[in-house]
Amino acid sequence: MSVRRLSACATLALIVITACHAAATPPQLSAAEKQAIADTLEQEIAAAYDLSKPNPVQRMMSLYPDSGPIVSAAAGRVITSRDSLKADLETFWKYVGSNMRDPRWVWEKKYVEVISPNAAVLTATYHIPHIQPNGMPHDLHGAWTALFERRNGKWVIVQEHLSDVPMPAM
Repeated sequence: MSVRRLSACATLALIVITACHAAATPPQLSAAEKQAIADTLEQEIAAAYDLSKPNPVQRMMSLYPDSGPIVSAAAGRVITSRDSLKADLETFWKYVGSNMRDPRWVWEKKYVEVISPNAAVLTATYHIPHIQPNGMPHDLHGAWTALFERRNGKWVIVQEHLSDVPMPAM
C-alpha cells in the first residue's frame, strides 16, 4: 500500500473515530442551563404536590409519561405501570389524603443532579403537616428520589423511590 493511500486511510479512520466519539459524548451543559433544568423540575413538582388545589391525583400523575414503562418503588413494593401507579395514588388519597384537614406538602432539602440535557435526578425530603379527623395534629415525613427524562419537550418521571419515615412506636 502506498504511503499516500495509507495516509488517506488513517485520516478517514481518525475522522470516523472522532465522529463516533462526538456522537457518544453528551453535550456539556453550562451551570446556567443546569440551573434552569433544576428550577423547572422543582416548579413542576411544587405545582403537582400543591395540596391546596383540587384533583391531587391528576396533578401528581401529570409528572409521569402517558405511555411506556414507569418504575415506582414504595412501601416495599414495586409498580411498573401507569395504571397501577394511578390506582395506588387514588387508594392513598381515598383512605389517607381525603382524611387530612388543611394538609400542606412541604419540600425540605432538594438535590438535583442534571445528567444531560434530557435526564436529571431529583432527591428530596418532605413532610405533610395536617390535622387528623380526631382534631389532632399529625405529620407524615419521607424522602423521594425521581429520575426525570425529557420526552417531547416535557420532563417526566420514569423511575422513582419513596421511603416514608417510620411512625414512632407507641
